Amino acid sequence: MRTCFLFKVLVRLYYQRALKSNNDKLKGDFIVSKNFGSKPYLFPMPTYMIGTYNEDNTPDVMMMAWGGICAEDMVALNLEADHKTVANLKSRKAFTLAIPGADTIKESDYLGIVSSNKVANKFKNSGLSYMESQLVDAPIIVQYPVTLECEVVEMQQQPYGLRVLGKIVNVRADDKVLDANGNIDVAKINAFVFDQVKYGYYSIGEKIGQAWHSGADLLKNK
Repeated sequence: MRTCFLFKVLVRLYYQRALKSNNDKLKGDFIVSKNFGSKPYLFPMPTYMIGTYNEDNTPDVMMMAWGGICAEDMVALNLEADHKTVANLKSRKAFTLAIPGADTIKESDYLGIVSSNKVANKFKNSGLSYMESQLVDAPIIVQYPVTLECEVVEMQQQPYGLRVLGKIVNVRADDKVLDANGNIDVAKINAFVFDQVKYGYYSIGEKIGQAWHSGADLLKNK
C-alpha cells in the first residue's frame, strides 16, 4: 500500500512539474521545443480576394485567409457571418476568388482592413478597377492576375463558423502569367502569403521541386 501511495505521489509531482513549463528542454538526441496550446498556426496561409456585388451593384472585395480548394471544382470559404461579403453572397449567389500579386499588397491589405459595412466606397478608395464577369454575377478585379469565377452552392452555418461552398465555373488568367505553352506559371503571379503567427506577408514563387517526382527515389527503399 505504501509503495502504491508513493508511486501516485511521484506521478502527480511529475505532471505538475511538466505543466508548469511549455518548454521541452530535453538534451541528447531529443529536440528542444515549445508548446503553444491551441492556436491557428499553419503556414503559409492564403491571401485570397473575394469579389462580390453590393445591393447597389458596386463591387465589394475582402481578403480571406481561411479557405481554399476542397474538391476538383469546389472551393470552401470560412467567414464571419457579419461580413458584408456574406450578405452579398446570400443575395447574389456568386463570387470571384482572386490571387493578388505583391504589386497590389497595399491595396489588398486595405481591402482586408476596411469593412464595407462601415465604408461604403471601400473599393473605390483602393484605386483598383473591375470588369463584369460574363459567367457569374460578380466582379473581376483587373489588377489580380488569376481569378476563379464561382457560384455559391451551399452556405453552412456550423458550430465553429460559417462555411461557404462554391463551384468553380471558370479560371481566368492574364497573359502575363502564362508560360510559352499557354499554361499558368505560378512564379509569374508573384503571389504573397499570410503569417498567422506574427501577421506578416511573405512573397513566394521559387520552384524547389516537382510533385510526385522529388521523392520518387525513396520508393526504392524497402
